[in-house]
Amino acid sequence: MNLIKLTTLLAATAMLAGCNTTDRLANVGNAPPLTQINDPTTVAGYQPVRMPMPEPIQDTYQPNSLYRTSARGFFKDERAHRVGDILTVVVTIDDRAAIDNQTQRSRNSTNSAGMGGIFGAAVTNLSGGSIEPSGAIDINSGVQDTGAGSVNRSESLETSVAAVVTQVLPNGNLVIEGRQEVRVNFEVRDLIVAGIVRPSDIQSNNTIPSSKIAEARIAYGGRGQITDVQQPRYGQQVLDAILPF
Repeated sequence: MNLIKLTTLLAATAMLAGCNTTDRLANVGNAPPLTQINDPTTVAGYQPVRMPMPEPIQDTYQPNSLYRTSARGFFKDERAHRVGDILTVVVTIDDRAAIDNQTQRSRNSTNSAGMGGIFGAAVTNLSGGSIEPSGAIDINSGVQDTGAGSVNRSESLETSVAAVVTQVLPNGNLVIEGRQEVRVNFEVRDLIVAGIVRPSDIQSNNTIPSSKIAEARIAYGGRGQITDVQQPRYGQQVLDAILPF
């Protein structure tokens, strides 16, 4: 059964690799294409965000007043607040982490047992004197474990991207999603930002820092000739996935 599974996996991998190779050969000499601009809500796999919401508060107007209870100001607010509005996300990431752990454990135990009297005499007679009853059982055990690990990580990123409001939650929070693609020669740089923001965190110039985004999803990467060279070949990736050692 395992041989059948392995053969099926290798065959499927070969077919996928063949398709990938054909696509790559067809695009030799061409720059990687940019993706089309699409409505994020129509992309396969898109799901509306559902979060715990407070009880809705109905708008009320006081007599002789120009304000309503949910108004944020007397004049029109130009900041993003409706589906389809655009705001700028300032992405600033400067993370560093250094962790060094060491663990050492050691344990030794010795157990011995002997027999005397009639049982000792029986053992002596049965073994012909080759077994000493006073030390008939002798057990020694020992355990020693040593472990060490360290993490030294550093990321730094500072850029900005325009995002679109894709959903307004019942409590007024905004679900945003933005994507930016820049092609330089034969390499495309992708920047994706998504998450939930509070309208009050949006600054007067219609920008918001990435640290104010809840459930933030930020992806920064690329695709093209340079990225392709940095990746291991598909054969090596298959071996890494199926080899048990």
